[in-house]
Amino acid sequence: MSTPALRRLMRDLLPWQEDPLVGVSGAPSENNIMQWNAVIFEPDGTPFEDVYADGSICLDTLQDRRSPTYDVSSILTSIQSLLDEPNPNSPANSQAAQLYQENKREYEKRVSAIVEQSWNDS
Repeated sequence: MSTPALRRLMRDLLPWQEDPLVGVSGAPSENNIMQWNAVIFEPDGTPFEDVYADGSICLDTLQDRRSPTYDVSSILTSIQSLLDEPNPNSPANSQAAQLYQENKREYEKRVSAIVEQSWNDS
């Protein structure tokens, strides 16, 4: 079965396999090209932020600004940039955004503790 979406995902996948992104790894699941698994590493020296507990992402290119001009690698790169520069004006977590704006040092301390705890829980 060939649909425009399937053709697009195959077109996105081929260059990525030849020239992988730094800090981002991903591929479609074995049995379904419409379902992808990705790992995004945070840039050095930054805490992990702006991800909902259920794994949802608050990113306009995935919501109200979707466009065919965004390929898989550009979307993953956008997600990765949120790790370096969270957007407190469009937060996934309003309390975290407020803390980020008011006390960045405490914000980074709390995020680091949460990330460490998530590693211990897994």
